[in-house]
Amino acid sequence: MENEPAFFETSPKPGVVGKPLDRVDGRDKVTGKAKYSAEFPLPGLTYGVLKTSDIARGRIQSIDTSAAAKEPGVLAIYTHLNLPKLAKTPNDADGKKAIGAPMGFMPMTTDVIHYAGQAVAIVVADTFERATHAAQLVRVTYAAEAPIATYTDPKAKLFDPEKVQDGKTDGHTRRGTPKEALAASAVKMTAVYTHAINHHNPMEPGSTTALWDGPDRLTVYESTQGVTRTQKALSQMLGLPQDQVRIITKYLGGGFGCKGSCWPHTVITVQAAKGVGRPVKLMLTRKQQYTSMGHREDQTQTLTIGATKEGKLTALIHEKTSTTSPWDNYAEPNSRIINLLYDCPNFESSYQLARGNVMTSTFTRAPGEAPGAFAIECSMDDLAYQLGLDPLAIRLLNHADRDPTNGKPWSSKSLKQCYARGAELFGWSKRNPKAGATKDGRYLIGWGMATASYPVHNSQGTARVRLYADGHAVVQSGATDLGTGTYTVMTQVAADSLGLPPDKVRFELGDTKLPTAPNSGGSVAAGTVASSVYIAAQDVWQKLTKLAIQDKKSPLFRAKPEDVMVEDGRLQLKKDKATGESFMALMKRAEMTDIEGSGSGKYGAGYEAASAAANADPTKKDEAGQHSMHSFGAHFCEVRVDPELGTVRVTRWVSVNAAGRILNAKTARSQIIGGAIFGIGSALMEATHRDEHYARYVNADLADYHIPVNADIPDMTIEFIEEHDPYINAMGVKGIGEISMVGVAAAVANAVFHATGKRVRDLPITPDKILGTKSV
Repeated sequence: MENEPAFFETSPKPGVVGKPLDRVDGRDKVTGKAKYSAEFPLPGLTYGVLKTSDIARGRIQSIDTSAAAKEPGVLAIYTHLNLPKLAKTPNDADGKKAIGAPMGFMPMTTDVIHYAGQAVAIVVADTFERATHAAQLVRVTYAAEAPIATYTDPKAKLFDPEKVQDGKTDGHTRRGTPKEALAASAVKMTAVYTHAINHHNPMEPGSTTALWDGPDRLTVYESTQGVTRTQKALSQMLGLPQDQVRIITKYLGGGFGCKGSCWPHTVITVQAAKGVGRPVKLMLTRKQQYTSMGHREDQTQTLTIGATKEGKLTALIHEKTSTTSPWDNYAEPNSRIINLLYDCPNFESSYQLARGNVMTSTFTRAPGEAPGAFAIECSMDDLAYQLGLDPLAIRLLNHADRDPTNGKPWSSKSLKQCYARGAELFGWSKRNPKAGATKDGRYLIGWGMATASYPVHNSQGTARVRLYADGHAVVQSGATDLGTGTYTVMTQVAADSLGLPPDKVRFELGDTKLPTAPNSGGSVAAGTVASSVYIAAQDVWQKLTKLAIQDKKSPLFRAKPEDVMVEDGRLQLKKDKATGESFMALMKRAEMTDIEGSGSGKYGAGYEAASAAANADPTKKDEAGQHSMHSFGAHFCEVRVDPELGTVRVTRWVSVNAAGRILNAKTARSQIIGGAIFGIGSALMEATHRDEHYARYVNADLADYHIPVNADIPDMTIEFIEEHDPYINAMGVKGIGEISMVGVAAAVANAVFHATGKRVRDLPITPDKILGTKSV
């Protein structure tokens, strides 16, 4: 940290950073000028359509492509028998690691079927309609076997994975003596929480347009949250140098984690383009989206709490069971948030998995934190009711002043302020403490709240700034914009860092020809890319300062570099601001048309202690710094329950979050609203149903997979507690993409309990569970 400047120091009074600037890409989006990955009209473009498996387990006995091949416009039909071969596949551990693949199996490399919807062929034709029709004519004969649909299947065998989240997280964690502490606790509670399968359902399905520029050069227009990660994966699988694979993603229609990896349909499209010698475009159908880009796994959590009679936590024991694929040990790390959210001296967690005939699940917005928060936050409410305490009071009683997992101080933590402001905005003090006692006519009214938290993950990125003598700048980084405002907030950061108005800055992203940036995922993009842009701008100013102090015609001639400051695009003496000149005057006198700077921004522990992070165990990099780094927040919810129909409506919502420096008040508010809606959906509606006999999804579309619409969501009150956190990155920014939905489902469930007196622990909370006679 000592070697990097900080935005707090050079820009104590920011200009446009933090302001509610309108989206700089807004006009392009509403006029259709913005091109998404499936919208590039390449010369000679062809269309690929996948044929997928009807069974979930078995082998392909034969594939008859004769009828399809005779159809007009069909150029090729590829199966596992004739698809161009890959240099490397993820089908073994070494290959998967080298590729960074999201699952340890590549379809169309074998005749084995592992899950329903698995790609078995791709048809390429001169139009989309012809390819679609021909794909329907491909006939596949299978030798089917009985599949395993879920961990609850009697045939499923539970096992201890030792590590989860694809090997990133220990499957067993223990602090203190939890079992002994539980036995000695005055209050003991055990609850079981069940979660349905959730799918991401971004507005834009996965899409790939692949163009071979030569025998060994590839360009891919891809719907991805990370162009660099996709570039690496494809270069490894194709056996090409990484710089001979170019990935372009200018606009993204949402992702929520499912576009954070390079999935098989992308690779198959690239192989097909190689085979036909023409560019191929493939866009997944909505149904195929459910079996092509992962999901949040079906899971059960058992949480046991020990506490004193006053409500102080003494022990937490957490167990999770979930379904994984036939090859991978993937499970969301739910225990992580349970381990750190409250001050408890004794903790233990464990995981069990069962292999099913499903594809590997993947990151879904706030992986681990979202479901984990549901368990701990509902249990904290139950503890409060049992002891006759206010739910907010019991959280304050157990507030963690230091990170209980490692004893480190927080880099910043404004959770108490979030509680106080949220309670004030919501009117929490007027809450009737008795459950089931507040009514409006025949409706039951309930108030609930929950805590939110999300970690600051270790990350690093780069950016380039080119400042022109005419007063405009081009700023570049290979980031992606999920639709959340990256174009806009980076324009703001660059404008303040360079002393320019925002309309004089053009920010470019989404191309592997640009400086490398991390995925837009894990809430790392804003802090990493913003810091990279800021540091690149400081590199420009250092070069201009050197030029000025060596220029005899400059007012700053022979000044010491440390005595020169930059303000509003002007270099001047710190002690005499009248002595100085604009960068435009300096550059024009030197006959320079432009000047370029570059910067590498670090996020998280790598910023605070770069050497420590560099030498840390790869699975422990987030812990390398001297501080524990997290965002915190609080959600408050009001629901209206119809006891005759069992329907639940969210009627009021307040979220207050503390996430370091807020880069744009408008886009940040939108992020929190979007995350809250995502969480309300998982609480009340979202569930993918997998048939227990055939292991096929029965509601793989937006008609039957219910998500919230405008009529389901009230006007939301969103506020931020701004923090000065000098430890996390040069900009002092924490991500907000995930924290916005952590704790949301719990806040809704707690409000439902307050309204009805019935605790529903099985998500989603659908009318049948409200109408039942018992808590579930």
